[in-house]
Amino acid sequence: MELEPELLLQEARENVEAAQSYRRELGQRLQGLREARRQIRESASQTRDVLKQHFNDLKGTLGKLLDERLVTLLQEVDTIEQETIKPLDDCQKLIEHGVNTAEDLVQEGEIAILGGVGKENEKLWSFAKKASHIQLDSLPEVPLLVDVPCLSAQLDDSILNIVKDHIFKHGTVASRPPVQIEELIEKPGGIIVRWCKVDDDFTAQDYRLQFRKCTSNHFEDVYVGSETEFIVLHIDPNVDYQFRVCARGDGRQEWSPWSVPQTGHSTLVPHEWTAGFEGYSLSSRRNIALRNDAESSGVLYSSAPTYFCGQTLTFRVETVGQPDRRDSIGVCAEKQNGYDSLQRDQAVCISTNGAVFVNGKEMTNQLPAVTSGSTVTFDIEAVTLGATNNNEGGNFKLRVTISSSNREVVFDWSLDQSCGSLYFGCSFFYPGWKVLVF
Repeated sequence: MELEPELLLQEARENVEAAQSYRRELGQRLQGLREARRQIRESASQTRDVLKQHFNDLKGTLGKLLDERLVTLLQEVDTIEQETIKPLDDCQKLIEHGVNTAEDLVQEGEIAILGGVGKENEKLWSFAKKASHIQLDSLPEVPLLVDVPCLSAQLDDSILNIVKDHIFKHGTVASRPPVQIEELIEKPGGIIVRWCKVDDDFTAQDYRLQFRKCTSNHFEDVYVGSETEFIVLHIDPNVDYQFRVCARGDGRQEWSPWSVPQTGHSTLVPHEWTAGFEGYSLSSRRNIALRNDAESSGVLYSSAPTYFCGQTLTFRVETVGQPDRRDSIGVCAEKQNGYDSLQRDQAVCISTNGAVFVNGKEMTNQLPAVTSGSTVTFDIEAVTLGATNNNEGGNFKLRVTISSSNREVVFDWSLDQSCGSLYFGCSFFYPGWKVLVF
């Protein structure tokens, strides 16, 4: 049965589109192969350079250490030689002096003897008197050869075997790093980096995370520790950053090879506190607020409604002051001046004592008290976007989860109107409280 011309034409178009899609997919795979080949060749070339440089440095260092040791041993030889030769030199001078004295006495005596024993032979009398004053039987003691040093070098050839054994085991070539970056999650003003082990035989003791802007040639350490997740803050929006991680094996000092660098960025606007509010001092990036000694009170709000449903809003308490039950950390539908706390209508918050407030009413459930280092997170999702028939009088409902110290409370929050985004805020009645938001 022959196809209608229109159907045949439609089938031909679909086949062309399928072929074009297939060609694109194959092109992407070819590009992936090219990148894989480039990574292998570039990493191999870099590894060769690293190995050559390392072993050249090692040879230079070992040569220098051997030269230094040789100089030390030669100095020891010189010292022993000089210290033990000096007494022998002194003894030699004494003996040579005795030899000269004896020779003079022999010559003088022989002349005196030739003169006979007459009374006129003054030389004989003089010689006899002189000889009586010289101790011809006093000989200096000369040390035996067994009593003087006989230097030698004690060289243990086993060091060659020890060094050889260490050299043969020194260095390894890994085809892939034992850890790799698993996920990059954008946050307002930050990126969460997660990594994992890919070598089951490798036992990690610590991890080391570095990052850099893609326009920079220098990586910076941003985290060292045992966790497999870290949020990198102070990230500029819409700027590409590279991240890499390595690990240190259990009981080892050296770090493993770096993971393959991963590129990520954040499109989310950083959270900022409102500047110029009396009672609070802000950091340069305005993401840290410190309650100062000013007497004024009130709620410090975000500069804009930058928190959206579906995101996680995190507050980290850096330092604490004296707590007050009216303190608050939370979110709200809109700024309302004249209040000294977020414990009001159209807001949800946690107090520093752990009490949770919804639209100004304290909940039965409570979280642990906020302490230095505490992290408080808000996760909010839309439940209904239309009118609801509930006793709370709200027209829009949001599902709120507040977490702190591994505990959480979940509740519905009713608002008078729909909110595409929310403000966040905090209030403290006593100085010393410092809060980071991200």
